[in-house]
Amino acid sequence: MQQRIVAPDGVDIVVHTVGSGPGIVVVHGGGVTIGIYQRLANRLADRFTVHRYNRRGREDAGPRREPYTFEQDIDDLGAVLAHTGAGNVIGHSSGGFIALEAALRLPIRRLALYDAAVSIDGLFPAAWLDAAMAAARAGDTPLAMALTGAGLNTHAATSRLPLGMRIAISRLFLRTSIGRMMGGLLATTLDESNQIRLADGPATRWAAVRAEVLLAYGAAGPPYYAPLNAALADALPHARVLPVARSGHDGINRAPASIVEPLAAFFAAPVSGSTEDPRASRTSR
Repeated sequence: MQQRIVAPDGVDIVVHTVGSGPGIVVVHGGGVTIGIYQRLANRLADRFTVHRYNRRGREDAGPRREPYTFEQDIDDLGAVLAHTGAGNVIGHSSGGFIALEAALRLPIRRLALYDAAVSIDGLFPAAWLDAAMAAARAGDTPLAMALTGAGLNTHAATSRLPLGMRIAISRLFLRTSIGRMMGGLLATTLDESNQIRLADGPATRWAAVRAEVLLAYGAAGPPYYAPLNAALADALPHARVLPVARSGHDGINRAPASIVEPLAAFFAAPVSGSTEDPRASRTSR
């Protein structure tokens, strides 16, 4: 089912909905569209109503406002939550940053983040970003993609290859359907990465989040997500960490049972609502 709603600035948002039960809104990552989360939505749909929407500048979404900031994404998420009545949110990658920021001001009861792209005390890699942005501005998409891939996927063997080989790999990747999508959205991805870099600081900036938070990350993915999630768990009053074995950054798109079932259990559990002892809801990490 699709419904068209209106964002606070008058731009249309198309909400794609499947399933029945308590509502969950998915905030997708950068460089992609909602299509890659179809498997996740389908595997939750027997227990939950899953709402997906394309963020600005993608497929059936309206244009971004310029200069770009995450504020418009937070406003759009607020409109989707208000329309659907959902209090549950899944955020992936840069969508995790948006969802976490939104939890400071929107009525989110449960928030599940997977590989949330947050920068805490310089832990999120950004040394590659200026060169990638310069390449993108010059129209050299293969170079920009090679720099981005190596900069973010620090664990991958390809990140240690000579730059020329990485560019050649990027040229081949850009010929695939997902490569064309990610290449077309690369400037958007770099804008979002820059916003994340600009927001670098202590994890305590999110200490006022009152939602129950599940901090999931792929244990086989970029290694910086482990310390980032540990720092978040120390700062958030109602949070626990879930490392997912044999899962990478795209694990939530693949939606194996090792991710879907903990998500389902998390969203089905009662909300504690406790404010007396903020750390009481944490489990071992």
